[in-house]
Amino acid sequence: MFDIVKKYIVDENNNKLAVEIDIDTFNRIEEILENYGLYRLITEDKEAEMLDLDEAKKFYSSNACTS
Repeated sequence: MFDIVKKYIVDENNNKLAVEIDIDTFNRIEEILENYGLYRLITEDKEAEMLDLDEAKKFYSSNACTS
């Protein structure tokens, strides 16, 4: 893992209200969470239909996957 340098924001009674981290640390945390979520999605979705490369290209280039 990596060290996270934190700065705490406290109230007048020294109760912790928030944490401040630098943007590089935030970006690393965000990337780790996204990768973990994708990993879970891929490994848990065993019932999903598997597409070969040509089918996947066709599917993702079609309007079927646009919002």
